[in-house]
Amino acid sequence: MKYISFIILFTGLLCTSTTFSQRNFKEFNIIGISGGITLYDITTNDLHTKQGESLMFGLQMRGNVYNNFDMLYGIAFYDTKIGIAGSSLGPLGNPKFINYNMQSAQISILWGYKIIKNHLSLEGGPILNVNGKLTLKDTQFKNDILEGYTTLKAIDIEDVSKANFHAAIGMTAGFRNFRLFTQYQYGVTNVLNKLNSQNLENKSFKGNSSVLVFGATMYL
Repeated sequence: MKYISFIILFTGLLCTSTTFSQRNFKEFNIIGISGGITLYDITTNDLHTKQGESLMFGLQMRGNVYNNFDMLYGIAFYDTKIGIAGSSLGPLGNPKFINYNMQSAQISILWGYKIIKNHLSLEGGPILNVNGKLTLKDTQFKNDILEGYTTLKAIDIEDVSKANFHAAIGMTAGFRNFRLFTQYQYGVTNVLNKLNSQNLENKSFKGNSSVLVFGATMYL
C-alpha cells in the first residue's frame, strides 16, 4: 500500500511539474507520452524461463540540466509476460512453458547525454519497479510441477518480491517532438527473494529481472 501511495504522489507531482514547465520553461522542459513493446525475462538458474512480449506506456519529463546533459523523470506502466517450464506429470512428463503475467509501475530518474542536440541521446539511471504477483494466465496449470522439481507447483511461485530496483541504459533518436527509443533494464535486486520465506522445495531462489523495451515518445 505504501508503494501505491508513493506512485500516486509522484504522478501528481509530475502533472503539476508539467503544467508549471509548460507555462514557464517551455524552452527547456517538455513532457512526453511514451508507448512501446517490452521483452521480459528473469535471469535465474532456479527456473527454466522463456522471454515474454507485452506492452508499456508512460509519462516522462525531459529537462535541460547543463550544456549537453539532460535529466529525465517519469512514471510508466508495464504489463509483462513470461513463460516458465513445467509438467502435469512432474519429472516424468514432457515440460511445456506455462504462461504468467505481471503488472508493474515504474518510477525512473535518468540522466541523458546529448550526442546530437534534439536528435540523439544516450540515457541511463535507476528505476524503482513496483509490481503485483506473478499471476498464472490459465489456472488449469496451477498444480503442474515446475521443471527441475518434484513438489514445486506452478501456483507456488506467484508471490514474488513486490519492490525491486533496476538499472537502465538506453538511447533515443529522432526529433525534438518525436523520438524512437530502446532501453535495457537489469534488476539489481532479487525478484524471487520473497519465495525463500514460503517453505517451498527450494529455499534459496535467486533471479534478476531483464527487460528490453522498444518504443516511441511524443513530446508535447
